[in-house]
Amino acid sequence: MKGANVPVPMSAVRIELGWQSGPGVPDADASALLLVGGKVRSDNDFVFYNQPQHPSGAVRHEGKQQGPTVVDTLSVNLDRLEQPIETVVIAASTDGGTFGQFRGLYVRVLDAGNGAEVARFDSTGATTETAFVLGELYRRQGAWKFRAVGQGYASGLGGLATDFGISVDDEPAPQQAAPPPQQQYAPPPQQQYAPPPPPQQQYAPPPNQQFAPPPPQQFAPPPQQQFAPPPPQYAPPPNQQYAPPPQQFQQPPPPAGAPVNLSKISLTKEAPSVSLTKQGATGGTMRINLNWTTPQSNRGGGLFGRKRGGGGIDLDLSCFFELADGRIGSVRALDRSFGDLHQPPYIRLDQDDRTGASASGENLDINLDFTTQFRRILVFTSIYEGANDFRGVHATVTLYPRNSAPIEMTLDGCMDDSRDAVLAHIENINGEFVVRREGTFIRPPAGRPGAGVMEIAQRYNWDFGFKAGRGKD
Repeated sequence: MKGANVPVPMSAVRIELGWQSGPGVPDADASALLLVGGKVRSDNDFVFYNQPQHPSGAVRHEGKQQGPTVVDTLSVNLDRLEQPIETVVIAASTDGGTFGQFRGLYVRVLDAGNGAEVARFDSTGATTETAFVLGELYRRQGAWKFRAVGQGYASGLGGLATDFGISVDDEPAPQQAAPPPQQQYAPPPQQQYAPPPPPQQQYAPPPNQQFAPPPPQQFAPPPQQQFAPPPPQYAPPPNQQYAPPPQQFQQPPPPAGAPVNLSKISLTKEAPSVSLTKQGATGGTMRINLNWTTPQSNRGGGLFGRKRGGGGIDLDLSCFFELADGRIGSVRALDRSFGDLHQPPYIRLDQDDRTGASASGENLDINLDFTTQFRRILVFTSIYEGANDFRGVHATVTLYPRNSAPIEMTLDGCMDDSRDAVLAHIENINGEFVVRREGTFIRPPAGRPGAGVMEIAQRYNWDFGFKAGRGKD
């Protein structure tokens, strides 16, 4: 119940934010704030989709699982939380709607070791809120507990984060900040222009009328009496007022660093592409994450829809690459080619998740420091085992470029026997790195059920042969 608390005796937990998907239901994102005395110590103490891991590694945003019930997950290692941290706030924010449109919104705390449920809070009664504090983990006398909170905010994730001490730099803010200066700049000049004329009228007549008679009496005594006292009052106050404000103003910014960017980009059929270059992603490592789920009715698979002792679906994340010098190749587990970040092809597959043990799915890393070395990259996925085709599969692909908002796209709606799907096409177009959503299911050639990857290569003009891999292609 709201306000109730339960002990959390284990050393690590998983926090699940879930709700029922359906028409008119907006998206939501889980986040966590690490507090000392009710506030964050710096912007680093905010973990969410655009800053998915705390520097200590104790709190991570694991990603979202699509399906009839959408689940967004955080992991918290309580033993690794730094001693000053006494509270971990579990929050949620909507994307394009309010919490009044949600059905079945809940938060669960699970033992990270065995998956046992420690606590569950079903949140009801929401109306126009766009952000919610659903619960909090808090430390009392060396032990951890979880409390159900259920407090809503109408100001979105930005308002919630700001309340806890985060300095927010949302994408729309600069665009709204540009007009006000022009409106404030226009009025002041006009207000200052109006007063100046009067001074000239007061300066001309008054000086002659008031300056002539009073000068000897008001000019000599008053200036000396008002000039002498003000300096002592001017000197101390400025020092007393200037010293504190700078310290109060400078304490949050230094530890916080650059303001937190809350924006993210969704690629759809209507808006399928975005320029990484124009978004400011011109260097560093960009991670491409694939997460997926299948309905319980579709050959099992459990929550994550992957093999977990019950024959769930196992997807392999792969890519073809073409470098600027004409070399082509693949980064693909079945080819035994996991790539390299610091030499050609400057792409690396971090793991081949065949067991479903990794909640973060599979990831490709691309080194954008070598953008000029790329001509194009085609990112695709294939069913390794656990299902005959993509029907009923819901997958989410998220690109995490450095210094830019995450780029998200979904894959679902397969209506045939496709076992392969093209996710995204990344091209170097006249020096500009552009990502385009594909979301295309690929049927294998007739009579060759395992040759879907060859079909991808032919359709997208990658002309090379394939190594045999475990009887696949």
